Amino acid sequence: MTTPTLGSILRQGALALTLASAAAASTAQTTAAPPTYWSPSWMAATQPLWDGNFVLPSGVPFQFNRQTIRQVARLSIGGTRLRVVVSNEGGTAPLHIGAARVARHGEGSAIVEGSDRALRFGGQAEAVVPPGARLVSDPVDLPLPALGEVAVSLYLPGPSQPAGFHFDARQVAYVADGDLTGAARLPATATQWSTRVYVSGLIVETPKAPVTVVALGDSLTDGNGATPGANTRWPDALAERLAGRGVGVLNAGNSGGRLLKDGMGRAALERVGRDVFSQPGVRAMVVLLGTNDIGWPGGPFAPQEPAMRAEEVIRGFRQLIEMAHAHNVRIMGATIAPNERGLEGTPLAGHHSPEKERVRQAVNQWIRESGAFDAVVDFDALLRDPARPIRMKAAMDSGDHLHPGDAGYKAMAAAIDLGALLGNAAQP
Repeated sequence: MTTPTLGSILRQGALALTLASAAAASTAQTTAAPPTYWSPSWMAATQPLWDGNFVLPSGVPFQFNRQTIRQVARLSIGGTRLRVVVSNEGGTAPLHIGAARVARHGEGSAIVEGSDRALRFGGQAEAVVPPGARLVSDPVDLPLPALGEVAVSLYLPGPSQPAGFHFDARQVAYVADGDLTGAARLPATATQWSTRVYVSGLIVETPKAPVTVVALGDSLTDGNGATPGANTRWPDALAERLAGRGVGVLNAGNSGGRLLKDGMGRAALERVGRDVFSQPGVRAMVVLLGTNDIGWPGGPFAPQEPAMRAEEVIRGFRQLIEMAHAHNVRIMGATIAPNERGLEGTPLAGHHSPEKERVRQAVNQWIRESGAFDAVVDFDALLRDPARPIRMKAAMDSGDHLHPGDAGYKAMAAAIDLGALLGNAAQP
């Protein structure tokens, strides 16, 4: 019998360690969970809360106190887990959240049985959001399909001014006294609002890295004129087209939004960094702006402002394009819709005049022909009445001659060339 040498013992030990390491690595590869990503699925672009001197009321109370607010939103893409973004942007005092819950939405203020989950922030049921800040919740195990609706309920135990404000939700929000965050349905006595407060984003866990499109615009992107609660804004219809590809669509429309100056919200040139470029996975943006830049001056919204010149709007678009390209984001420009008779017969009429129409036509010609945008969608050509091109086609009109209705918004989304919008990212 041969006596093992020290060298052979060491060699055998090294071989055993190598085999054990290989087996362990193989086991680890077999059992390791595949990577996941956090992808934005819905947003509401926040706006500063204006005072009572503005031509339109804000539509929110002075404060909430010892009340539950339940708000509904529809996702664009689905995921296995969910995070909720709570905003105190525009707030001047800390926002105290006493309790928060999320569930799949049923009908009205109701939630789907068995889907209710508590929201926590850093492991705590209560949270304080500093003035001007946002807070992202801990993940919640709540599998949700693409285009699924969720209801977020917040209980505010003390006086809380409206913040994280979004004027035109096109969706009912419910407010009831007491902590009813876990209630299957809020009482019939609950107050109903048409604005959003505090809830500004929904983020889902996905198996693939996010691919995101953001619609940056004014009330025609926000969906004014669409049927409330029906998810018929044009970004909603675009989300339906892209849901099967796993592409998230975010609506960064602000009613009363403008490209160059603050309106019912910050100027797009200012807010684009927050609302577009900060979004995870943003690949492309669609820009529909200019209606209020041209239409507000000299009218009830901005009576003291001088008339807008086409060159000013074009310079603003050029700067927006430069910023998009600096962030490696594709940018699709949309022509400005016709608006003769816009808001006619109301105290808010004034968007249209022969002089303003000449500016709109000049800007639209530049959008179509300059080649400055990566792609163009011609909403003007789609929406205009062939018999009177400065007026919106009746079948597309919501009735106020400024905003499309459901049929118009659906046609606008269908007119977007997905390959031109997303480039190489358009493939599934």
